[in-house]
Amino acid sequence: MPSLPSASRRPAHVAMVGIPLVSHVLPSLPVIRELVARGHRVTYANDPAVAGLVTGAGAELVPCASGLPFADNTWPQDPIATMDLFLSDAVRTLPRLRAAYDRDPADLYLYDIGAYAGRALAESQGRPVLQLSPTFVAWEGYGEEVGAHIRQLPGADAYRARFAEWLAGCGAATTDVDSFSGPPARALALISRAMQPHYDRVDTSTVTFVGPCFDRTTAATEEWTRPAGAEKVLLVSLGSAFTRQPEFYRRCVAAYGDLPGWHVVLQIGKYTDPLELGTVPPGVEVHSWVPQRAVLDRADAFVTHAGMGGCGEGLRAGVPMIAVPQAAEQFMNADRLVELGVARRIDTADATADALRAALLDLVGDPEVARRSALLSAEARAEGGTGRAADLIEELLG
Repeated sequence: MPSLPSASRRPAHVAMVGIPLVSHVLPSLPVIRELVARGHRVTYANDPAVAGLVTGAGAELVPCASGLPFADNTWPQDPIATMDLFLSDAVRTLPRLRAAYDRDPADLYLYDIGAYAGRALAESQGRPVLQLSPTFVAWEGYGEEVGAHIRQLPGADAYRARFAEWLAGCGAATTDVDSFSGPPARALALISRAMQPHYDRVDTSTVTFVGPCFDRTTAATEEWTRPAGAEKVLLVSLGSAFTRQPEFYRRCVAAYGDLPGWHVVLQIGKYTDPLELGTVPPGVEVHSWVPQRAVLDRADAFVTHAGMGGCGEGLRAGVPMIAVPQAAEQFMNADRLVELGVARRIDTADATADALRAALLDLVGDPEVARRSALLSAEARAEGGTGRAADLIEELLG
């Protein structure tokens, strides 16, 4: 059950500033809902496209139309061009935030790792600010190992000059580009620390790993019943964005559809028509969406795109994974799962039916994979999740 605010802690106004990427919005919503349940007023600045998600969590939407290509995922291949999109979005968003929050300031600002305007607003008002990161955070040496490479790319100097000009005029207290876009003074990482690269080099005095946060009030309503005759269950899901993959799904059906004793739950998203899969065997159920955590709690293996949300859910459930990364940090996540000893990585081009089947049989037949999966599941469950995140936010509220 949601916990109540202590007698010494008054209800507060907490503002969340986000970006409309579903993979960034969803991790924050359980924390938002928990804060609302504890009696706090929560406003959430984001694009109207995610209004239903925001208000469904009990927060008040502060509409700020975004220019990010979240609707069709037409992101540029050039890293600098992608970074410039986020900067342009911050420049566009900050005046709208000021119009809403200068007359109704929050007691504490939370902001997504991609929502620069949230930090700038909090600093300009002199208010406490906390970053919520739905993915891994920078580690000691990140600037030299990753940032230095990015600064050598074409267009990087012009991007940094534009960023510096914006910082100088936006009212933020932090005006150095590297400091502003680097590790924040305080952050909650909404991921299992097992997924953090170079965890031993992360400053845990400023970053707290609370693990994936789940909605404790709706978990019981998300149900999936394991078929009585299923000896083992496999979930196949590429998340919500990169699901226009009919050929990959056909290969999964060929790989697993007639595997003795296995029942397959195949989530294909909204961009693939089930008719494109051809004839589907009785042991395969096809859906555009499934309650993923409910399935994973009853599953024996998981084919995933290695998005951070899916990785966290798979680790918490203690389910071995076949990682088929599609974009962005998913490739790094896939490699991390392999390093942890709970997964096999197969890139999409190599994901033949034979390769997919062999990887599954190898995974479930390896006792060390089972041992590591159980260990990491226990560690993930001990990180605290939603309740701990809300407790730490309330500590900042004083």
